[in-house]
Amino acid sequence: MRRIICRSIRLLLFLCLLQSYYPVWAIDMPVTQRRNISRGVVGWEAMPAILARIKPPKFAARDFNITDYGAKSDGRTDCTEAIRKAIAACHSAGGGRVVIPSGVVLSGAIHLKSNVNLHISEGATLKFIPEPAKYLPLVFTRFEGTECMNYSPLIYAFEQENIAVTGKGTLDGSASDENWWKWARRGTGGTPSMAAADIRQLREMGQNSVPVKERVFGQGRFLRPNFIQPYRSRNILIEGIKIINSPMWEIHPVLSTNITVRGVTIITHGPNNDGCNPESSRDVLIENCLFDTGDDCIAIKSGRDNDGRRVGVPSENIIVRNCTMKDGHGGVVIGSEISGNCRNVFVENCKMDSPNLDRALRFKSNALRGGIIENIFMRNVEIGRVAEAVLTIDFLYEAGDKGPHKPVLRNVSLEHVTSAASPRVMWIAGFSGAVIEDIRFTDCTFRGIEATEVMQHAGSVTFKNVTIEPAKKGRSANSPGAR
Repeated sequence: MRRIICRSIRLLLFLCLLQSYYPVWAIDMPVTQRRNISRGVVGWEAMPAILARIKPPKFAARDFNITDYGAKSDGRTDCTEAIRKAIAACHSAGGGRVVIPSGVVLSGAIHLKSNVNLHISEGATLKFIPEPAKYLPLVFTRFEGTECMNYSPLIYAFEQENIAVTGKGTLDGSASDENWWKWARRGTGGTPSMAAADIRQLREMGQNSVPVKERVFGQGRFLRPNFIQPYRSRNILIEGIKIINSPMWEIHPVLSTNITVRGVTIITHGPNNDGCNPESSRDVLIENCLFDTGDDCIAIKSGRDNDGRRVGVPSENIIVRNCTMKDGHGGVVIGSEISGNCRNVFVENCKMDSPNLDRALRFKSNALRGGIIENIFMRNVEIGRVAEAVLTIDFLYEAGDKGPHKPVLRNVSLEHVTSAASPRVMWIAGFSGAVIEDIRFTDCTFRGIEATEVMQHAGSVTFKNVTIEPAKKGRSANSPGAR
């Protein structure tokens, strides 16, 4: 008996040691994958294995129509309780679809449970009531990379598995400058927004390691909720829907794994209206989506400053393909809340074009965020006009070099990327001690370049078979003009 107890204790100590080196979710990874992560060097050859692990959940062939639980699609009746009952019944029965029928259905916060597919029928609009009280009680969430207790996201799941939001209908967050967006707008004369003091307080709590249960916001405060947020969940599908008028970030999986976002249309131009923001999440596929947003189209994150380092879980193994990016601050962005690190991001076969799209690929951090970003690959991307640069690396973002955590970016490849017009190909701003290393352009063509490149404290940046054509073509003293 004593020998068995000793062996059990040794096994427990081993598992604790293993968890200290890898996140909880990494323990069930294949050993070869863990080795690849620890080695830190991968390429396009790693993508098939990632894709093989990303499998959308399947659901029982059972429908639970919310009208059977008292809902009315008349655009006047609050159906929150009816939707809750339908979800509970579906979950208790072993899963299936909770169906939102055609028409306009009003609701407050919706909390998904395991094995439930919230299905928005064609011709249906699930319209969320823009009253903060409808998003109580408070839930465990993240606001811009810092954990807290706050208003529930409009659609939320906590520690659930096999969940989905699907269909050809519309999710309408009802946000406008009369409600949620007003909290983020500066006042007349540039006075701080209604949310500014709460945001500052939350960030200070994160920096000072205040326990999350004491970071209580919500009623009477001004931190907006995200739209769709699976938190510590796995096996997630978001497919087919259209999203409009979000309070802030649209699709925001946190500490989650095995996520498919497919065929989604996002058109919303409020403040901080990012399209899809995987945060501290693993094995994510974003494909065949359209982004027309008021902020970044896709922004990959892993926690902010000390709070992100405390949680210490990276975003990794993320594939973006066959997407269209229109308006937005950036097409694919990594940061700025990236303190938990990011690795293994693959972007291919996308189109980006809008005079209101600022950058195609953007990295942002500073000496408070820090973070290691590595193994980022983009290929076969067609860019029309961008307002700043094709590639932006901004390590002077906000706080700049004022801090002890110097960010690292390495192993970035752009292949077969073309652009029609932009001020620059690159805008790279680092600082002494930060690392920007091994940035490669291969078989790329950039036309309509208007200004000189910006490179500050950059390491190795290489070009192979690259064409850069200025907007105003000239000639050297002894040769014909450039073609």
